[in-house]
Amino acid sequence: MNQTKNGLTAFLRRHPETWIAVGYFAFYLLSFFALERITEPRFIVHCPLDDLIPFCEWGIIPYCSWYLLLVGGPVFFLLKDKGDYLRLCFIMFVGMTICLALYVVLPTGLDLRQPIPRDNLLCKAVELLRTIDTPTNVCPSIHISSTVAVGIVTVRSKLFARRRWVKVLMVAECLAMCWATLVLQQHSVLDVAAGAALSFALMPIAWKLWPQKE
Repeated sequence: MNQTKNGLTAFLRRHPETWIAVGYFAFYLLSFFALERITEPRFIVHCPLDDLIPFCEWGIIPYCSWYLLLVGGPVFFLLKDKGDYLRLCFIMFVGMTICLALYVVLPTGLDLRQPIPRDNLLCKAVELLRTIDTPTNVCPSIHISSTVAVGIVTVRSKLFARRRWVKVLMVAECLAMCWATLVLQQHSVLDVAAGAALSFALMPIAWKLWPQKE
């Protein structure tokens, strides 16, 4: 136990930037779940394209990969490239903060969810997801904005300059996440577009604050 504690202390001393992510995630989780309890949707997000997208329980697989990406992305770049880590933290965390602020000022919700049409393991997982993640506070989508943030930094990182297959996989992950949020009826097309646009809007600011060395 003491060895684990000493190892963690040594790691934090070597990587004090870790506290940026740890501190923000604590703030984010408290804020998000507090808003889930106190806000009531006043604006229902919907567009005609939403009605053309069929439900598909297979979307739960890429959808759940977000939780690994949310933690794994910052940890990877923290260990491999401080500049990429700081750029990722800026895009991801400023994006999340903007989303939380918008949820307070413009509380949004969905009316997309239909009864789940099948009874299988994946559908049961979707049912569980729906009990945890209510159709409120949806636009912009934090799920998408944070995924795109990791995607942007990965694609632009010098770490993968000679590993294009990593970039291809990351783009595929971003597209799969967008697809998953739509086919699970977790978000509207408008939520997805707004979430992606938010991260792309923050991208040039991040690279200006922490320029990438040639």
